[in-house]
Amino acid sequence: MYTVQVEAVCSLKTLDKGGIDDLHYCTMTVDLRSIENFLCSLAKNKVGPIIKTKSGTQSEYDLKTGSRQVDIVTEIDKQVEKIIWDTLKQEYPAFKFVGEESYVKGVTVITDDPTFIVDPIDGTTNFVHDFPFSCTSLGLTINKVPVVGVIYNPHTDLLISASKGNGVRVNGEEYDYKKKQVQMGPLIINKSIVALQPGSAREGTNFTTKMRTYENLLSADGGFVHGFRNLGSSAMSLAYIALGYLDSYWDGGCYSWDVCAGWCILNETGGRVVGANKDEWDVPVDNRTYFAVRGSCDDSGKDQAKYISDFWSNVEGTLKYD
Repeated sequence: MYTVQVEAVCSLKTLDKGGIDDLHYCTMTVDLRSIENFLCSLAKNKVGPIIKTKSGTQSEYDLKTGSRQVDIVTEIDKQVEKIIWDTLKQEYPAFKFVGEESYVKGVTVITDDPTFIVDPIDGTTNFVHDFPFSCTSLGLTINKVPVVGVIYNPHTDLLISASKGNGVRVNGEEYDYKKKQVQMGPLIINKSIVALQPGSAREGTNFTTKMRTYENLLSADGGFVHGFRNLGSSAMSLAYIALGYLDSYWDGGCYSWDVCAGWCILNETGGRVVGANKDEWDVPVDNRTYFAVRGSCDDSGKDQAKYISDFWSNVEGTLKYD
């Protein structure tokens, strides 16, 4: 069983004078597999039923990012996030929390402390339109590294989970990802299926970069990939790469809650997450641009590195997000 020791705030005591917080730290042993199991139960028993029963019922929603973008949020997103946070806070009071609906730009930051990073409903556009590809995505970082990931799509009753050093499980059963990678064969750009998503912003240089890159990837004179898929969910895209259904996923404009859980799951299968822009080999969980690639039978990592470089050669422009 893989466990880690971390130093975290165990209690807070406000002093009588000046209102200064006295931070009490302690060293705790974190059982990642136990947290994985707890998140699986939360996703399947508390969150999943809400997503499934409320899918397609939300005719009223807000556009979070303005009239020329289509980043949708519903009241159910907010309600589900509260349920998740209340549940986690009771079980893990010393841990921090970052959620999509409670995020405040310029204020919310990810620290080295154990931090739950959560997207209550990933694929909200799918959810609003009752397309059965919305899920909940529950991740945990320690030292800003994804170490636990749970993704649950209640429409298909698909639960994918992992924790660092403990492998991957599908609906509670160990997943033989190596066997799947043998079936898929080597990682080669012109024999791959890529997940691509235009995103919520449909104007500006980022949108132009995406469209030109898509054209390059599809062109017979470019990457000439077998095809691309838009699942409408970053979390499900990463999960499907880990399961060997997709070869890679390239995107910009995402946030940490979109990728945290899937990043951990992908890592456990030998997959890799780098930046969407050329030569970004090492990126943080809140990078805002990502390129995820599946693992392969080549344990040296050379074919994976070549695939990444070949893919980057088709990227026309640079994705930049605030």
